[in-house]
Amino acid sequence: MNKSIGEILKQFWYVNFRHTRKNSHFIYYLRSFIRYFTPKCFTQHRLKGKLALFDTLDKDEQRYIMQRVDHYCKFTDGITLPDDAPALKQYTYGKKESYVHDYVNSTYFFDAYEYTRFFPDTMRWAYNPGDVNYLFPVPEITKSRPITADDSNRNNILLNLDKVRHFLWVSDPFSWEEKETCILFRGDARNKPRRLQFIEMWKEHPLCNLVSTGAMSLYDHLRYRYIMCLEGNDVASNLKWVMSSNSAAVMPRPTCETWFMESQLVPNYHYIEIADDYHDLIDRITYYEEHPDEAKAIVAHAHEWVGQFQDKKREDLISLMVLDKYFRLTGQTSS
Repeated sequence: MNKSIGEILKQFWYVNFRHTRKNSHFIYYLRSFIRYFTPKCFTQHRLKGKLALFDTLDKDEQRYIMQRVDHYCKFTDGITLPDDAPALKQYTYGKKESYVHDYVNSTYFFDAYEYTRFFPDTMRWAYNPGDVNYLFPVPEITKSRPITADDSNRNNILLNLDKVRHFLWVSDPFSWEEKETCILFRGDARNKPRRLQFIEMWKEHPLCNLVSTGAMSLYDHLRYRYIMCLEGNDVASNLKWVMSSNSAAVMPRPTCETWFMESQLVPNYHYIEIADDYHDLIDRITYYEEHPDEAKAIVAHAHEWVGQFQDKKREDLISLMVLDKYFRLTGQTSS
């Protein structure tokens, strides 16, 4: 693609000053290590005050926060921990313990530590990081869980983990009208049969630009009106930033959810829904090309959904309240 000087300067501005790029892992790990090496005596005594912030909020905000806390931790009565559930004091960088598995030095470790550091080291917990697309037999804190019609997924207690990769918002330089009418997919399809099925089905269609693991900047993604958000091991990792853009997210109804509460997304309101076997992809896109106001309304509703996760102070409070509820229902605290 030959770009004009003006387009090159526009891209430079958005990528470097409007954060139209992936999150910096260097900055993430720098902040994380600063938190890790800050003595817990400076954080644990602040827990009560941080939780007390809830009492200063108006009733509607309190109701909203409690709905999210209860969505992430669905238990209403006691939680029985596994016998081998470790104490928080065992949750240290570089040390493998139960439930830490192969993610001991990863973003999963630091994202959990960001909030566990406020609680006493004697607290015990069950923790299972990574891409989880199955139900736990015992209550464990994790990043993701299958979406179920009932509360059978309640043993998967959600915390916002691996957010440097998943929770990314963009400033989109292109309006709907400026975007190319094309269905874009870039993602790792190795050992992911559903993604491979999709690519093989539609890769020759003139409306589609579909490549497995092909290199493309996030900025260049935004040139397209329709971006596929296909689940891999659990959720579609690009769904959050796509819904923050001026492009429309296109996907079958999700089967897994994270802190983003994918189970609560409304088809054809927050995203364009296609069939599980992908057969109606072109028909659905043709419909929205003929009804652009409906497509742009979906983009606006997606922005509204994303907006609720962009208040860092509120997200911190909800995270602490999820853990506080967990420790309270395990009989370890009465707060």
